Amino acid sequence: MTIRSTLNNVLRRLAKNKAAPRFELGIKDLQSSALPLGHAADRERPFPSGNRISHNDEGLLVVCNGHGEDLIALRVLEQLHAQCPALKLEVLPLVGQGRVFDDAVQNGWLQRIGPAATLPSGGFSNQSINGLLTDLKAGLPLLSWQQWCLIGQRARAGLKLLAIGDLLPLLMVWSSGSQYGFIGTPKSDYTWCSRPGRSLSDRYHRLKGSEWDPWEWMLMRAARCQLVAMRDGLTARGLQRHGVQALAPGNPMMDGLAKDDVPASLRRCRRVLLLCGSRVPEAVRNFHRLLDGVCRLQADQPIAVLVAVGSQPSLDQLEPILRDQQFRRGLPPSDQLNAAACWVKGPLLVLVGVKCFHSWAGWAEAGVATAGTATEQLVGLGIPALSLPGLGPQFQWSFARRQSRLLGGAVHPCSSPAELQLRLQQLLDNPQLRERLGRIGQRRMGPPGGSARLARLILGRLHGY
Repeated sequence: MTIRSTLNNVLRRLAKNKAAPRFELGIKDLQSSALPLGHAADRERPFPSGNRISHNDEGLLVVCNGHGEDLIALRVLEQLHAQCPALKLEVLPLVGQGRVFDDAVQNGWLQRIGPAATLPSGGFSNQSINGLLTDLKAGLPLLSWQQWCLIGQRARAGLKLLAIGDLLPLLMVWSSGSQYGFIGTPKSDYTWCSRPGRSLSDRYHRLKGSEWDPWEWMLMRAARCQLVAMRDGLTARGLQRHGVQALAPGNPMMDGLAKDDVPASLRRCRRVLLLCGSRVPEAVRNFHRLLDGVCRLQADQPIAVLVAVGSQPSLDQLEPILRDQQFRRGLPPSDQLNAAACWVKGPLLVLVGVKCFHSWAGWAEAGVATAGTATEQLVGLGIPALSLPGLGPQFQWSFARRQSRLLGGAVHPCSSPAELQLRLQQLLDNPQLRERLGRIGQRRMGPPGGSARLARLILGRLHGY
């Protein structure tokens, strides 16, 4: 046997005994690592596993600007945490203290960052010159500068960004230089397509074909913008005509809400939900006017007025108004209602509940309101409402008319407590009218489930899952 043939035999034995097993092991490793992905694709698993966070993926910062936007942000953040528990989540409320996030922060899965301040206008400086001037005097420029610097700092640390609201948070995340997504919540083309008026703003939106403005389209079309989500399909289609890849995966506002069985203690009562808003002193004034309208009702059976409030206005602020209206303090008909206070006058039973909106909303037959997000949620449950515009700064006639068009007339603005009483009497006496308006409201707000779909899109578009 030659030396050449001997060497060839040795090499063949080595290749057979060692090289092949190493190659086979490598293939098995690759197959093993790819197996979960293949199984996930086969099962169309909707939730990514929590251990798939890359060490280069620092997390997500959500920037939101307003009470309603905070609520939407919380719903989306809850779903993000449920679907991907290992993802680091931060939130920066641009307006107010962001108290809606308190429980999540205390539970340790969410970090609230940034300077916070309660502005005199309550975040509605864009609705009046006086509101803007008072906010500027209260330090709005410095606050916005600090928030902008913080967003840039978190972007440089590797966080992806998500803006929820309108132009301000969108502009801030765009200016960071990082990849970002945008959930546009306050604007809908229903406000000018549905019974449009003759105002300059309606004509301007009709000319553009969208309630969003050209400079906002530019920020949404930017290469770094990975996701644009609108609250309804009509608004998304309007943006698509301007080159924005907008989606309408659902409205997070309806998540966590449902019509429940009416408690036995309230079944013999007509039930009206009263929403006066959360910004003091405006909310206190509006409570007085709404209560005045409800007190004029004529009924052959008891009327339960369910006053759902947040941390503001307080019971101490509402009590003088109830006493002036000749109400007397009583005991709630049942402890299961979780009412903080009960007041009685003739057939009227006024129950005040702190943070009871989610449990009380589904019990109502109709609503009277001077609120924003909560009114939309109530109507989205199929419960029509009446509004009563006041001096503002939030709930003025322009806001009320826009809200009514947005919801297809399922909420109707009234000019006085007397008109409120008349129209409320009609709603309570006409179940067919309530049902028709309720269906319109449900269609405009859409079904629940939007938060989960948005969370999947965010994880897919911004984090590559």
